[in-house]
Amino acid sequence: MSPAAGGPSPSDDHPETLGDALAGDADAEAAALEAGRLLFAKECSFLRGVVRLDGLPEPRLPEIAFAGRSNVGKSSLLNALTGRKALARTSNTPGRTREINFFALGGALLLADLPGYGFAKAPKTQVKVWTRLVRDYLTGRPNLRRLCLLIDARRGIKDSDREIMTLLDEAAVVYQAVFTKCDKVKAGALAKRLEETAAELKRHGAAYPEIAATSALKGAGIAELRAGLAALAT
Repeated sequence: MSPAAGGPSPSDDHPETLGDALAGDADAEAAALEAGRLLFAKECSFLRGVVRLDGLPEPRLPEIAFAGRSNVGKSSLLNALTGRKALARTSNTPGRTREINFFALGGALLLADLPGYGFAKAPKTQVKVWTRLVRDYLTGRPNLRRLCLLIDARRGIKDSDREIMTLLDEAAVVYQAVFTKCDKVKAGALAKRLEETAAELKRHGAAYPEIAATSALKGAGIAELRAGLAALAT
């Protein structure tokens, strides 16, 4: 995997994925899952909504951002990770989130919920404002440890996702593909889509090589994703 322009590749910071590191070590895997459970069971509270860069929280804690197309299930995933029913608002109206919403998790992590992209129902001028805010945030946030790029397992990677991936490559921001709604895809089709996505990610310098396959509804993959993100809090 080639490095991103002007920056290191994920392999520089992560010589192996968490899955590789824990492979064959049941005790270490259990410990990582428990660490993830304990962290995400801590108090998680809304910190602030940001519409300008000067409103960003102080970069004192490691930060994980969540981005994806509108209606990808981002709010549902955040609620599932934190064990809350309404930490992040879910809506049947795509593009409802119109600012970067920050949540403080147990005094150890900041979680950033970015506006959805793809088909936000808003004036084009407003969409441009959100887009500029997100781009400036992604290219200038020193404590951003990883971005979780949510991808609907039924749809796969779309051109709007690729635009964000290119931006992240150029900014050398490590991002991890997180499949959502995996319960809505048959096992064979899901395996094929994961394989296709992994092959595409190999061409992106900032992409983390391990894909998280999740279902907020069924709880599949949530514990494993918690474990991976908890490791970034240390």
